Amino acid sequence: MSDIRHSLLRRDALSAAKEVLYHLDIYFSSQLQSAPLPIVDKGPVELLEEFVFQVPKERGAQPKRLNSLQELQLLEIMCNYFQEQTKDSVRQIIFSSLFSPQGNKADDSRMSLLGKLVSMAVAVCRIPVLECAASWLQRTPVVYCVRLARALVDDYCCLVPGSVQTLKQIFSASPRFCCQFITAVTALYDLSSDDVIPPLDLLEMIVTWIFEDPRLILITFLNTPIAANLPIGFLELTPLTGLIRWCVKAPLAYKRRKKPSLSNGHVPTKVAQASGVMDRDAHLLFSKLHLSVLQVLMMLQVHLTEKNLYGRLGLVLFDHMVPLVEDINRLADELNPLNASQEIELSLDRLAQALQVAMASGALLCTREDLRTLCSRLPHNNLLQLVISGPVQQSPHAALPPGFYPHIHTPPLGYGAVPAHPAAHPALPTHPGHTFLSGMTFPFRPIR
Repeated sequence: MSDIRHSLLRRDALSAAKEVLYHLDIYFSSQLQSAPLPIVDKGPVELLEEFVFQVPKERGAQPKRLNSLQELQLLEIMCNYFQEQTKDSVRQIIFSSLFSPQGNKADDSRMSLLGKLVSMAVAVCRIPVLECAASWLQRTPVVYCVRLARALVDDYCCLVPGSVQTLKQIFSASPRFCCQFITAVTALYDLSSDDVIPPLDLLEMIVTWIFEDPRLILITFLNTPIAANLPIGFLELTPLTGLIRWCVKAPLAYKRRKKPSLSNGHVPTKVAQASGVMDRDAHLLFSKLHLSVLQVLMMLQVHLTEKNLYGRLGLVLFDHMVPLVEDINRLADELNPLNASQEIELSLDRLAQALQVAMASGALLCTREDLRTLCSRLPHNNLLQLVISGPVQQSPHAALPPGFYPHIHTPPLGYGAVPAHPAAHPALPTHPGHTFLSGMTFPFRPIR
């Protein structure tokens, strides 16, 4: 690698970046012939940091900076490389070498360039880049995934009115990227404050995608080898938990947002009318989204059975329901119960429906006693009361005894005979123990 570095030092910034991609292409292509998953060592990463991200190798040296035109040309070089490389395995490892966070000073440059590259790929529909980005989202800590999601939302939902239509069109080009993007967006916008409520254009686009084909949000789960212990700190296999959080918290979050006022205590009529129209549109979208989420949960029993995971793998984690219930309780206390009774009732109705359908389909692994304890502090709601204390319906799953949910009898995947929610979880890996199998296709056909 030292000989390559000396030759690159004699080139200008753009030709050096192009040349380093060429050398690494040859390097990894030869490695892949002898090993299916070559280890990316320090040498290639250092070359990329120095000649692509312009981070100087010598201590104390001033970092180089590309001007706007040079940066655009660099993005075009990278886009063209990924488009022209026909071997997916080589594409994936080069993309991973470029953009996997290293925990060093190059990460800011790395993330900035990644956001611009994926944004360009959306604009010019470079499917190979979007597919690589989907894999990157699946194996990268969530803190970096939300940074990419924010960059795309800023570019297509905030900066230029109407540009969301360009982002919307990638639905048919790369459904796998759309699935991962939705998962990252639900992690970014958790409705915990007014600053993290999804923009209306973004919400409308996601609801349109999912309503057109609810199976979109199951693509990663259906096409990924399932590890025994799913790692913490990464995006989930599906955006189901995040979407449930959206639908359940939305009535209360939007009610809380109606509080702004001027110094004289009055809100201008035009501002109030515009806010009211936006809120009505958002409520309709969340209602539509809630229906789609329930439909997906109902589909899951068949897919879990096909993968021999029914009653063993929870795609909606009980541990993630705990903070959701706490948020609902906090919002209900924060809002005046007398003025927000309808919103509280709607929120609790949606929570009850999601819990019931998720448990019945095997997507949520918990006992009824778990639910009683979890929901004990929530305001009274008739539907929720039925879910946590009413009779259990007979499961259509033939392998299960009558009158019980599947998780009560089958140990969850990766826990052996340990209860579904042990007090101390076993040590989890710091990185996913699986990779996406690009050869496994998903029969994606939009429902018309």
